[in-house]
Amino acid sequence: MNRKIEIIHGDITKIPVDIIVNAANSSLLGGSGVDGAIHRMGGKEILNACQKIRAKQGGCKVGEAVITTAGNLPAKYVIHTVGPRWNGGNNHETDNLKNCYLNSFIVANNNGATSISFPNISTGIYNFPKNQAASIALETITDSLYLYHNIQKVNIVCFEIENYLIYKELIESL
Repeated sequence: MNRKIEIIHGDITKIPVDIIVNAANSSLLGGSGVDGAIHRMGGKEILNACQKIRAKQGGCKVGEAVITTAGNLPAKYVIHTVGPRWNGGNNHETDNLKNCYLNSFIVANNNGATSISFPNISTGIYNFPKNQAASIALETITDSLYLYHNIQKVNIVCFEIENYLIYKELIESL
């Protein structure tokens, strides 16, 4: 098992790391769940940075990732990635979710990160099946750690106990 990955039951906005990943919506203007919490806790600096990205490129597409300041959060940056909405599994949801993690790693690596925290992307209001999302996340994170050696620590931060237990069981089986 890769000791670089830690599963945490807690609040992603409270854990010091270089980069916090936000499960954003394509507007980048904040929303519910982790997205709302990151915008609330991070403050207006994050919203202002997101508005500049929107003005330049019109938001963020599903599976892509953009970076902003972390504002008041205990991090240097926030990477905003847009997870897929679950539509039965036949609309590239799996590939799009994998791309959220891959593109977040690329952006993190390009910005000199050594530590990163991920939420449970797409498992809230986007209804991605939690077990399947966890398997995709762990597989993609594990593969990415082999490609991006400067990233020394990855947290998967689960706000809900259900997600935490799913990840703990999966990681112990690796």
